Amino acid sequence: MDDMENMERQIAKRFVLFSIVSTVSMGFHDSNCPRNHLTMNDSLPQKSLSPFRLSVQRLLRNGTAMTGLIILAVLYFLALFAHFFALSDPISLGNLEASYHPPNWMHVFDEKGEFNWPPFVYGTELVDLDTLEYENIPEEKYKVHFFAEGYEYKLWFLFPTNRHFIQVEEGGGLHPLGCDKYGRDVWSRLLVGGQVSLSVGLIGIFITLTLGTFFGGIAGYFGGWADTLLMRWVELILSIPGLYLILAMRSTFGKDTNLSSAQIYLLIVAILGFIYWAGLSRVIRGMVLSLKEREHVLAARVIGASHLRVLIRHILPGTFTYLIVAATIMVPGYILGEVALSFLGVGIEEPNASWGLMLREAQDVDVLEHQKWILASGVAIFITVFAFNFLGDGLRDAFDPRKE
Repeated sequence: MDDMENMERQIAKRFVLFSIVSTVSMGFHDSNCPRNHLTMNDSLPQKSLSPFRLSVQRLLRNGTAMTGLIILAVLYFLALFAHFFALSDPISLGNLEASYHPPNWMHVFDEKGEFNWPPFVYGTELVDLDTLEYENIPEEKYKVHFFAEGYEYKLWFLFPTNRHFIQVEEGGGLHPLGCDKYGRDVWSRLLVGGQVSLSVGLIGIFITLTLGTFFGGIAGYFGGWADTLLMRWVELILSIPGLYLILAMRSTFGKDTNLSSAQIYLLIVAILGFIYWAGLSRVIRGMVLSLKEREHVLAARVIGASHLRVLIRHILPGTFTYLIVAATIMVPGYILGEVALSFLGVGIEEPNASWGLMLREAQDVDVLEHQKWILASGVAIFITVFAFNFLGDGLRDAFDPRKE
């Protein structure tokens, strides 16, 4: 027995000695091989980026998505400060003598080539009533002032002010996008109309995503009677025609009420948001049914995580890619919905401004032939829809969890 123990001790000592010698010899060998030499900094683990930061990097490298993001940022910035950048009151009836006035711009050089500062605009006169042709009057010059006083408005509907970025002396007019049939500046109405057309999409999509994700997630995760009850409710909502509901609400809140046209339209958009969440909830339900069987979800349930934590932390994040794409598709849909409703006369009404209401003037073929600047709101709609689609595709590719 003692001999066996002594033998084991000797074997252990020899093993330790052999390990030490091997380690020293390997270190000596590495020191003679610069290519395999590791510094202290190289031996330290490198800090890895989080999945979110990797997704942001992929998004920033996507030129198309960044182009869409920049365009939308500019559009929403202009809409946020619409009255500040407006050249004249976009709500008043304007100057009928400037009906369908063509676009004009400020000048710093006069007809003799002399430099003038501040810039100026020429006075104009109507020379042909049939074709609405205008000509400049070289003798009439009106100075352009920056950060000058103009018509009064409330910044963000809260702060009264009359300060504007550009204003022209009384008697002159600056119309970079021309005027409509009432002599109102199209650029100013385009900015103020963007406040309505760009905001209704955000309001509608917020209601739709919130309700659709909530009810779809509950139905898919719990199943059983909750799934049956919620899906029958969804089918009932989907059976309601949205257009007829809009017409009914428009007749209910008609001319005899004290609600403005903008308030009525926002009410209609809120109703549409409560209706259109149903289709989204069915898609979310199907995704949750698949996601709740994933291994990481089952592991979270095994270790005792609550249903709310499992649903919010482990299941719903898997639907974010789809929600991003759906949101970028639905926001242009609401904008186009405003165009259609205003075109039918159940949306924004005069003298208020919206892109759809401004586009109504383009129904006249004669106007389209001679006053093409009336299509400015259509160009704004086109650019906005494409910008949302570009951004949505970029976000989908960047935040897709299947991307490496």
